[in-house]
Amino acid sequence: MRHWLLGLLILCGCTKKEEVSNVFSEGKILGVVDKKLEEASGLVASVANPGYFWSHNDGGNPAEVFLMNEKAEIVMTCTLEGISNRDWEDIAISVESDTSYIYIGDIGDNEAKFPYKIIYRFVEPVLITEKLLINHFDTLVFNLSDGARDTEALMIDPITQNLFIISKREKMVRLYQVSSPFIFGDTTTAEFITGLPFEWIVASDISADGKEVLIKDYDNVFYWKRLASETIPELLKTKPSILKYEREPQGEAIAWRGDGSGYYTLSETAKGITGRLFYYQRK
Repeated sequence: MRHWLLGLLILCGCTKKEEVSNVFSEGKILGVVDKKLEEASGLVASVANPGYFWSHNDGGNPAEVFLMNEKAEIVMTCTLEGISNRDWEDIAISVESDTSYIYIGDIGDNEAKFPYKIIYRFVEPVLITEKLLINHFDTLVFNLSDGARDTEALMIDPITQNLFIISKREKMVRLYQVSSPFIFGDTTTAEFITGLPFEWIVASDISADGKEVLIKDYDNVFYWKRLASETIPELLKTKPSILKYEREPQGEAIAWRGDGSGYYTLSETAKGITGRLFYYQRK
């Protein structure tokens, strides 16, 4: 295993074109992001609204979640009542007892100064209006077992319902787990599971069937295919494939298509370039 770890560390810094998998097609621009979403920092395919996506802005913006179509047009804005967007960094969806829930990760911490991280969970809304006030949601408060760190990637395993957080700034990032069932309304701990040979991890997503995982940094998209018996930590310790990725000005969001037929990336508006929604179709 040490040989592939060393090779991957080198690869993360300089990905060669011939090393990129051809399982998915080149990225196709579907649309330009609305000005309301100029600091897009999370993306996930909707379950209750097939063909649509949920996204949100980075910290310091209103506590809003946006539903958008495949042209990156915002069709509904949901505001969480009575809370702030301290540093929202990722979003996930989990189907529990036939109900889909949105999880918003207020997990960013550039200066590693916050003792706790927060995740908000609410029933996924159906598109019936342009604006919606969300005043009923669950709050999961937790710390990291090894101290405060910056984290930007959140994902939920649809098979076990366990929640995973990945740190961002270490030379070898750290994987944390909050085991299901979650303790809402109280404080819990995300346990450190293992180190992973990546750096600057900013987004992640698990396919709806739980069989495929995507993790991205600013320059690469990493892909794993799961065996039936593997846990997520076991899977992420194996060598990933490198998928095609159109380098974005500040790409901090990735999501599977609902049916698993491709994946999407989304960037903040940065360096004078407006964020765009890219789609990579499975061949």
